[in-house]
Amino acid sequence: MKKQAFKILAKINKAILPSYTKQKLDLSKATKLQMAIFGWKLYITKNALD
Repeated sequence: MKKQAFKILAKINKAILPSYTKQKLDLSKATKLQMAIFGWKLYITKNALD
């Protein structure tokens, strides 16, 4: 059940949030908001795959 919730969140993230890897964002120059979005997407993806 928990894994399914993370998979749904991952699909929502993909549809709504920007992809910084496709934009080739330099993480050393990213704003705090960009880093928070990146961290959130990483957390959701990691839990959806486990």
